[in-house]
Amino acid sequence: MLEPSHNDELPAIPGKRYFTIGEVSDLCDVKPHVLRYWEQEFPQLKPVKRRGNRRYYQRQDVLMIRQIRSLLYDQGFTIGGARQQLTGGANAEQATQYHQIIKQMIVEMEEVLDVLKAS
Repeated sequence: MLEPSHNDELPAIPGKRYFTIGEVSDLCDVKPHVLRYWEQEFPQLKPVKRRGNRRYYQRQDVLMIRQIRSLLYDQGFTIGGARQQLTGGANAEQATQYHQIIKQMIVEMEEVLDVLKAS
């Protein structure tokens, strides 16, 4: 498990529309069975289900999972406390999501810059 100070070491989220549960597990450093459990506990987490009940997560789902992970593992909230934090602290939730999106955009822009420099 990552230390609280190493939360920024999670991999960058690729520019895909949908992610499988295995991909999300790797991106968020959370096991698939934990993701399935969190779906029951957090109403904000609703992946698209397709053939055979396969889950497909979108970018906002991955950001929400990272936020839930941070609340539970890094900040020490209980499931109930994290749920309350997500529903009660809408402004804090948006700020955290915006912060994560901005960090992701910086990573993507640096990748584009590297490609342009190599050309």
